[in-house]
Amino acid sequence: MLLSGIMFIGVTGIVRYLGGEMHPIQAAFIRYAFGIVLVVPVILRVGLYELLSARIRLHAGRGLVHGIGVMLWFYAMSRLPIAEVTALGFTTPIFTTAGAMLILGERVKNYRVAGILLGFIGAMIVLRPGLRIIDFGAVAMLFAAPLFACSLLLAKVATKTESSSVIVALLSVFCTLTLLPLALVYWRTPTMEEWSLLFLTAIFATLGHYFLTRAFQSAELSALQPFAFLQLVWATLLGLVVFSEQPDLWLWLGAGLIVFSATWIGRQEVRSSRNPPDDC
Repeated sequence: MLLSGIMFIGVTGIVRYLGGEMHPIQAAFIRYAFGIVLVVPVILRVGLYELLSARIRLHAGRGLVHGIGVMLWFYAMSRLPIAEVTALGFTTPIFTTAGAMLILGERVKNYRVAGILLGFIGAMIVLRPGLRIIDFGAVAMLFAAPLFACSLLLAKVATKTESSSVIVALLSVFCTLTLLPLALVYWRTPTMEEWSLLFLTAIFATLGHYFLTRAFQSAELSALQPFAFLQLVWATLLGLVVFSEQPDLWLWLGAGLIVFSATWIGRQEVRSSRNPPDDC
């Protein structure tokens, strides 16, 4: 889960850099089209039979939902500082944990809920809702968050019958198909630099989804979500060092609370694994 977050921050940095030059929908389409290229060896290894025997409707639905969320995320990234987009994205674990409890029947333990709420409070400290004018990018990200939560839940369901490689490969295929129509509308010929950076984005994102799926196979969703909050720390550092986005005191306070929640929840998970299940 931690490796996944680092990979996704790499994606964030490149998308932020390209945001002012290329339409976000075209950028998202090229990223997933390159993703298909990267998973061709996986497709050849597992064979078309295994791909076709997977639950295609589930993967197609996930690709549609995720693709719409990606378009909204790319748009938000083109308008907002990196740390703000990342912080708004932390509403996703709230939707994910609720869905894991209501749909997947996972037991949401008290310390998991507490850790998620602490992380969410940290994100709200960063954003200070009501004290600033709401940008359309922020609205887009708030709509993207529940879509990404739905995608995570579908990925968790898929791990029961499919391998990580198959799940990642089918996400690339169906996201590309979802993004294709609008990408053609906004298409312009990318420069060589843009091709290269979007290919690098595809590498980071594909690895990120692979690590994420492996994490889902190893633990419950609600246990993993608090670790996603650490992405805000990496995002803040990236914005500061690369894009000179100066973090204020509120951002550091919120990030500190997020780090505390992720560290605390990790210790509780280790303690819980060593003790009887009902001690939490």
